[in-house]
Amino acid sequence: METIMPAAPAAIVTFVGYLSIVFGVGIVAYFATRNLSDYVLGGRRLGGPVAALSAGASDMSSWLLMGLPGAVYIAGLSQIWIAIGLTAGAYVAWKTIAKPLRIYSEVARDSVTLPAYLDNRFRDGSKQIRMVAATATLIFFVFYIAANLYAMSILLERTFGLTYTQSLWVGAVIIMLYTSVGGFLAVSWTDFFQGTLMLFCLLFIPMFAIRNYGGWAAGIQQVLTVKPDFFDWTKGMSLQSLVSLFSWGLGYFGMPHILVRFMAVTSVKEIPIARMIVIWWMSLSMVGAILVGLVGAIHFCNCPLDNQETVFMALSDLVFAPWIMGIILAAILSSSMCAVDSQMLAASSALTEDFYHAMIRKKASQKELMWVGRITVVIIAAVAIFLARKPSQSIMDLVSFAWAGLGATFGASVVFSLFWKRTTKNGVVVGMLAGALTVIIWDALHLNSLMYAILPGTIMSCLGLVIVSLLDKPPAKNILEEFAMVKQKCREADK
Repeated sequence: METIMPAAPAAIVTFVGYLSIVFGVGIVAYFATRNLSDYVLGGRRLGGPVAALSAGASDMSSWLLMGLPGAVYIAGLSQIWIAIGLTAGAYVAWKTIAKPLRIYSEVARDSVTLPAYLDNRFRDGSKQIRMVAATATLIFFVFYIAANLYAMSILLERTFGLTYTQSLWVGAVIIMLYTSVGGFLAVSWTDFFQGTLMLFCLLFIPMFAIRNYGGWAAGIQQVLTVKPDFFDWTKGMSLQSLVSLFSWGLGYFGMPHILVRFMAVTSVKEIPIARMIVIWWMSLSMVGAILVGLVGAIHFCNCPLDNQETVFMALSDLVFAPWIMGIILAAILSSSMCAVDSQMLAASSALTEDFYHAMIRKKASQKELMWVGRITVVIIAAVAIFLARKPSQSIMDLVSFAWAGLGATFGASVVFSLFWKRTTKNGVVVGMLAGALTVIIWDALHLNSLMYAILPGTIMSCLGLVIVSLLDKPPAKNILEEFAMVKQKCREADK
């Protein structure tokens, strides 16, 4: 059984130094934030590398350092199929929709949020798209945020010897401060820094740790004596389960906090380099996470951990000196912060731009909107804290629900809005509702063991969108002309 001890003073000093850097970035970003576009989209001036690593880091979140290593540690290499599906989905999304979404979101009245883009794309005077999109964003994001606050709380509880409740509040306040102050630029810049740190830690820990067991050959033989099927990639796999695991990749087409990076990149010319960076980062990071699970299985095969999702932390304790352990703790905190800050900002943007500005105060000043955005970050964090106060599910369970809900709600609508000119406003509304409700019902009925909810949710969303669009009257002439113009701009960008 594992014994959790507070970190050494040297580790705490390093850890606090890292937090100081994060707050410094937030303050610099505060002075670079002049209006709502800057606050929620960074003024569309993200470079390719920053857009890539901020998208990857905010996507992977605590699942990369805690969820995936823990799953491999317990169940073996059969858990890698989600990682393969996610990497494939990320590549296809960057390849197919990043460029047209960047162009279309600017052409469609310089849209700064995903709901605003869909609203402006279809000239929705009724604001039905914004209402459905913003509501779904808030519902699913609070579960996502709660999952990552849970992960942060485990880390802080372990590091400082705090209670879970104390750790929960400390972690939430840290993120609320720099996210509400610096907005999108603070989130993106810190995600770039944190994503780099996460990658190095994931690669170096298993390489150093395995030296304690006489190298890979001896370590692998030790695992096989206890878990002979550990390296069976297909253990328990059927065609149905493989399709279910691969379907995780569909989420990239509908994640607001990832798609907003496509919209924020400074130029479509930056997208190819961003795509290359993010795919290499994801591939290497996931290999590192899998190796952490493997080395954890080697070391803890005879003394199992109380919580499988702490294997990264437990292994780090055994390998590194205290001051390096502070960096490792910072990397774990980074994995949660990268997700929570982006998710808080996306949810705050939905409340500020898509509810407050679009429906309540259409003539609100930019300064007023920025302050409303900062206040809503605090409100959203409070709701997430309430949900995470007594965690009864694993990080993996909470993340999988939120990922499926967001992916099924927005994925089909985004793709069809970019590539099918016959798509209508009513089709998008029905498609989003069908996707969101299918995931909620599927999860409530505990059907994920049959098929991951994102796949039936996406199928129902596609069916609802296509059927209603075909039954609806064709889009107006000005909408079709704008669609054709964007297509032309995309062709020109390819030259």
